[in-house]
Amino acid sequence: MSAPILAGRGLTRTYLLGETEVKALSGVDVTVSRGEFLVLQGPSGSGKTTLINLLGLLDRPDGGSLDLDGRPVAALDENARADLRRDRFGFVFQSFNLVAVLTARENVEYPMMLQGVAKDERKRRASELLASVGLSSKEGVRPDLLSGGQRQRVAVARALANQPEVILADEPTANLDTKTADEVLDLMTSVNAERQVAFVLSSHDPRVVARARRVLTLHDGRIIGPAA
Repeated sequence: MSAPILAGRGLTRTYLLGETEVKALSGVDVTVSRGEFLVLQGPSGSGKTTLINLLGLLDRPDGGSLDLDGRPVAALDENARADLRRDRFGFVFQSFNLVAVLTARENVEYPMMLQGVAKDERKRRASELLASVGLSSKEGVRPDLLSGGQRQRVAVARALANQPEVILADEPTANLDTKTADEVLDLMTSVNAERQVAFVLSSHDPRVVARARRVLTLHDGRIIGPAA
């Protein structure tokens, strides 16, 4: 396997719930290699989402280190972190997180607009991406008129918009029926194989775990091993 694009060492994260400290992560070591398909599995509350958020620079660890291509990133200011999220990462969320007032194509264009891509190029690339996920006929449709599976396909297309090296997906099949979940997973594994984009998925869904090339199991904020 190639050198890791992401490497976390001793990652810890604690939250306050009222006056109670909740240790979401306790000394986690994790690496993500280029082009791999990694699944973080574990029950609700095991730390999967927290780890996804740390790896994607959506949150900061309380302790430990996180390197992107060997460069420490945990202490970077928010502007630098936002630039890295925009340019190096794609995100797919359980609740889709599409902008309700934008069409499917405009949702896919949005990350490119933030990157400063010219309008005509944005439209061209967005149309190509929607075609690649089987949604050419839905370019002008807003999310509320799409099915759950179609929304998640738009989310995958949007995640690919800025040609990321890593896509992080938090419980991407949780709101989908079995057939639709299988179709979305087929799409993700195809993108992974064809574009060599690394995928890191958090899930307790056995359908997702079955697709992984590597599995890490979390329990009470610690990695306890691979899948049994």
